[in-house]
Amino acid sequence: MVLYTVTGKVGEEGYLDIAKSGDLTGKNIYVNMTNKCPCSCVFCLRQTKKQQENNTLWLKDGEPSIEEVLELFSKYDLNIINELVFCGFGEPLERLEDVCAVIDSLKNTYPNLKVRLNTIGLANLIYGRDVTPELEGRFDTVSISLNAPDENEFLELTRSRYGIQSYAAIKDFAVLAKRYVPHVVMTVVDKVMPEDKIKRCRQICKDLGVTLRVRPFEN
Repeated sequence: MVLYTVTGKVGEEGYLDIAKSGDLTGKNIYVNMTNKCPCSCVFCLRQTKKQQENNTLWLKDGEPSIEEVLELFSKYDLNIINELVFCGFGEPLERLEDVCAVIDSLKNTYPNLKVRLNTIGLANLIYGRDVTPELEGRFDTVSISLNAPDENEFLELTRSRYGIQSYAAIKDFAVLAKRYVPHVVMTVVDKVMPEDKIKRCRQICKDLGVTLRVRPFEN
């Protein structure tokens, strides 16, 4: 499933293919372009839930090309949606160049299109350089999964292939992204994380100059 909306519970039509989503007015459209990810998070749906065969984000037929993604979009009027969100099962910035190409093409038609990136924040380690300048003019919001109040717990939870340096990297990514993106937020999940740790994460975000968003827990 490449383009989808979100409704109901995961595994029970929680992800709706855009073709089955009906009126798109005011909805968020999610874009899933890759299965690749630098992490193997213990809480990820890849590890924790067996999804229905017809309701999965896993790209069984491989990654869609830029042209295939744009062809899917061509059937819909994006003037009426709330926001376009690049996320999915994989890390969107594993396909940085292709994601940027899709956004550039769409913004030629929809210059006021609001675009958000949901990311683990490790793109600078993936590419070995600072990629945040490439977010400018493309993303209105970057949402980074903070997940933990310290580097050891972050690594334990995410099992990042980049090891202990990953936590410092995501914080650096947030600070750098602020130069190019209007809204940078970091997220944790309510109920999964106890209040004392949320408080510590709130202070971390305050120190970085970004917003902490506490996402509601979903069964």
